[in-house]
Amino acid sequence: MSFVFERPVILLLGILTAPVLIILSRYYRDISGMDVPLGPPGGVAFKSPVNFDFIVNTLKVFNGAGIALLFVAAAGPLSVYTWTVWLDRGADIVFVLDISPSMAALDMNGRSRFDAARDLIRGFSLDRPMDAIGLAVLGSDAAMLLPPTIDRNSLISRLEKLRIGELGDGSTLGMGLASAALHLKSSDAPRRAVMLITDGENNAGSVHPHTAAAALRSLGAALWIVGIGSGGEVPINYIDPFTNIRHTGTFDSRFDAESLRNLSEAGGGVYISAPSPEALSAAFSRFDDAEKTSRRSASQSRSRSMAAPLLSIGLLIILISRFIRMYILGALI
Repeated sequence: MSFVFERPVILLLGILTAPVLIILSRYYRDISGMDVPLGPPGGVAFKSPVNFDFIVNTLKVFNGAGIALLFVAAAGPLSVYTWTVWLDRGADIVFVLDISPSMAALDMNGRSRFDAARDLIRGFSLDRPMDAIGLAVLGSDAAMLLPPTIDRNSLISRLEKLRIGELGDGSTLGMGLASAALHLKSSDAPRRAVMLITDGENNAGSVHPHTAAAALRSLGAALWIVGIGSGGEVPINYIDPFTNIRHTGTFDSRFDAESLRNLSEAGGGVYISAPSPEALSAAFSRFDDAEKTSRRSASQSRSRSMAAPLLSIGLLIILISRFIRMYILGALI
């Protein structure tokens, strides 16, 4: 949102005349007024218990503020809201994120695999505002948390609420991919793509992962599988979402890259190994380049006049200050 003026010359005129009016008002006060001491000759001058000078000066400031608002209102202030309209249909993209406990492994330069993947999904979605992006997660069970949408606030909010282990400690890759296939089945987007981010092999669920990958292939959806994490002894640290107990220590990360590669081939897709944050970032960049769509856009705007409320406030301030000076202070001094 921005603010503009239809008649900025009037505002400029008010700014230029304000110092002149202040000087004239002070000059008029100096030549038209004089101090008359009250009290007995040679005695202590009378002092009012009320500081009328301060009150009068304050009212003058309010009166000046009211006049300033009148100038601003006369300049025609407008609040302008501008938004982007995409002229082409973007891609439908579903991220399928593994949230099993092993994703808490701290082998992404001291960060967990889960946090590294979540941050890249967030950044990708903000860089691709024309695309509808969905989010599915998997553990012992799988769920489509958010169907493909351009509502980035909902996507980011859902990402922030994710907790490692909230779907159990298994990895149902087949059901995760099947969930994505189900929501892309009726899509009419020019490009459809699924990125599965996992560090394990299928060990749960009722859908074979190759069956789900083949379903995606039959839909014409591109399948990308990112095997995240390194092998060997890896530190782990996470809080169980059901018991609130923190689990720390190390575990033997047995990363089966071959099974994930075979899964990607079953779906006619691409497998990328990401043992480090740099490799994971490169995988997202490659995915971004391969799944681009047309990005034609146009800007639209809507404006609303702010003159009426400013005019009302300015007049109200002037009337109140004049009323106080004439009918309240006038009866006291």
